[in-house]
Amino acid sequence: MDEIQVTLPDGSIHSYPAGVTPLDIARSIGKRLAKDAVAARVNGQQVDVTRPIFEDAEVALITIDSDEGREILRHSTSHLMAQAVKELYPDAKIAIGPPIENGFYYDIDVDEPFSEDDLRTIEDRMHKLAEEDFQVKREVKPIEELVGLFGERSEDYKVELLEDIRENQGDDSASIYWQGAFVDLCRGPHTPSTGWIRHFRLLNTAGAYWRGDEHNKMLQRIYGTSWPTEKELEEYLHFLEEARERDHRKLGKELDLFSFHPEAPASPFFHPKGTVIYNELVEYIRSLYGQYDYQEVITPQILDVELWHRSGHYDNYQENMYFTSPKDEQRTYAVKPMNCPTHALLFAGQKHSYRDLPLRIADFGRLHRYERAGVTSGLTRVRTFAQDDAHIFCTFDQIEPEVIQLVEIILNAYQLFGFEEVEIEISTRPEKHIGDVDTWDTAEELLKKALENQGYTYAINEGDGAFYGPKIDFIVKDALRRDWQLGTVQLDFMMPERFDLTYTASSGKEERPVMVHRAILGSLERFIGILLEHTAGELPLWLAPVQCRILPITDTQRNYAQLIHQELTAAGIRTELDDRSETVGAKIRDAELQKIPYMAIIGPREVEHETVSLREHTLGDRGELTVSKLRDLLVEHIDTKQQMNHKMKEDQIV
Repeated sequence: MDEIQVTLPDGSIHSYPAGVTPLDIARSIGKRLAKDAVAARVNGQQVDVTRPIFEDAEVALITIDSDEGREILRHSTSHLMAQAVKELYPDAKIAIGPPIENGFYYDIDVDEPFSEDDLRTIEDRMHKLAEEDFQVKREVKPIEELVGLFGERSEDYKVELLEDIRENQGDDSASIYWQGAFVDLCRGPHTPSTGWIRHFRLLNTAGAYWRGDEHNKMLQRIYGTSWPTEKELEEYLHFLEEARERDHRKLGKELDLFSFHPEAPASPFFHPKGTVIYNELVEYIRSLYGQYDYQEVITPQILDVELWHRSGHYDNYQENMYFTSPKDEQRTYAVKPMNCPTHALLFAGQKHSYRDLPLRIADFGRLHRYERAGVTSGLTRVRTFAQDDAHIFCTFDQIEPEVIQLVEIILNAYQLFGFEEVEIEISTRPEKHIGDVDTWDTAEELLKKALENQGYTYAINEGDGAFYGPKIDFIVKDALRRDWQLGTVQLDFMMPERFDLTYTASSGKEERPVMVHRAILGSLERFIGILLEHTAGELPLWLAPVQCRILPITDTQRNYAQLIHQELTAAGIRTELDDRSETVGAKIRDAELQKIPYMAIIGPREVEHETVSLREHTLGDRGELTVSKLRDLLVEHIDTKQQMNHKMKEDQIV
């Protein structure tokens, strides 16, 4: 029998008979590896652990406890779920079922939405199918034959996918996977048998348009999660419960911050308390403008569509834009999705010398971007928003110092909001872009140099740059260890060219400026959603809509409470007076539920001593203070954007 040479990840080379499988290789190395090997990479391509290898190859085994192994497990669990659905609901038509982060889903065409009871029934059937331990077998068949196979089973979505494979990919064959009598169209790889799938949970359902197109039929999407061990499953379910408690949509309703209405889909209505948070964020960013020499501008929201042709947005972004054509004008306008072209117009409207640069223009202009109904989500994915947007016009030599300064500003801001872990990525040229490759390469190298010279580590995110230039993205981890991309710094050599922007250099010649796009928090709406979940709604004192609530124990203390309310309010402290005819215990519980940082409790003793008893959210009593000390203490911590210390100093307590 012919032999082949197999190179393992450690560089060692071993001889095996042609037709050896990755599982055979695992067995030759050790029993534990053979037990854990769920698939393999052969010459970089994922394959089933039972796929024969007939030529020399580099082979890396994929174990069930690796990231790749978990993804394969979840993909196989989605197939197991589809098999259970087909057994329970024979008329159901299955569409697609990929793995996703920490889980999987499957889109299914059924007449009635699945209920919670239905999910438990499907889950029970999945466990029975897993216990059957069906072998999962791969076959490659001509597409024509597979069209017949799935057509006979009335699997219309699979037939459509096969037609797409033939027409768009040019393939005349495709792979399918059998487990028992169930078959699915799939590239694989999959677990060797259904017995590998034991620790899973079906989580919820949602509507999902076929292929994400609202013109197509709405399918039922079942979400689930799957893990190699019961311990990992339980830990993840606990994480989900914590995430549900922190869900900004839930908190927004409970804390009376914002709401959504069908008259304005995916467009938030900020209530008075939510507007306080919004405006405080704006004022914080504005405070940075004075420090770093930014000029704030206000620009129109509706502009002639020609502008967007000139900027390149129309060709590259029109599917996300809104347009309007007034009846009495022969013009088409677009609602701006971005501020950059308007800032280019401002720059072009005046003569500039090299002495004027860098010119930093900031704008909180409202933006509108069309997002499909299936992808919008609370504040984190909306159709209208404002961002802390700015554009810097500078010389080529000023790029590095400007980028360094921006990175410093952004990292300091995240520290203020309690985001301790920040990852930096450089996103490079996407497939759909404007400008020549050499200019892109130059811009990417400039960003790398700026970060490296300051000792910042970064990862490369290939192909994820903006269509007009590469960018630095900042990804923070929240309290639940989830990643969120917030700030961005983007170099743009294209827009100055398209708008014919120039400045007079020291030589007297006209030269082209570089445009740097930057955002610190990004969309304010999205940032508020992220921050609410990061803090579980317990915002820092300076951001809290109500910073102190005054709680008189009885009506007898009402007049004194009103005086304190007036004094704290006059000092700029956002204060509420709760003078309802409720017990003080009920008032405290309500203030705790509203996550109000501080409560000033007033009884007969406090009136007599002209003090308050201070209580801190979740921490309880903090002692008795004079009103002036309370006022000064709160003002200090608000002005310096700090939280109060959990233990007061002795000289702060009466």
